[in-house]
Amino acid sequence: MGRHRGIRHVALRVTNLSRSRAFYTDLLDMQVVWEPDQDNVYFSSGSDNLALHQIEAGQVPAYRSSPHQFLDHLGVILESREAVDALYSDMMARIEPLGGRIVKAPKAHRDGSYSFYCADPDGNVIQALYEPTISKLT
Repeated sequence: MGRHRGIRHVALRVTNLSRSRAFYTDLLDMQVVWEPDQDNVYFSSGSDNLALHQIEAGQVPAYRSSPHQFLDHLGVILESREAVDALYSDMMARIEPLGGRIVKAPKAHRDGSYSFYCADPDGNVIQALYEPTISKLT
């Protein structure tokens, strides 16, 4: 196919590593695979890698005002429309105490996909997506 095997590693800066760790483990079932120190943690769902890096308190204003990031959202792939609805229901019941929020309710898209959007405690938007082609991949 191409020169690589896909985008399977994402690194995010966070303002409260403990809070963000709870969000990704409790709501998205990510498993910790490496925690080299108190400011970094790496997760996986089996075929990917998500790194969270603590921003130093004094550096938060610079990150918040940076004009250099254009990330719209990242996505997690689900196996079916029903799995999207189940995750949405679970998140509706548990997301706010973990510092996140629902951004958009589940919706069918023109290409046959189905998804909803939520935001983690730092406002990073995550699309929970069933996509007919990608969702079949193992």
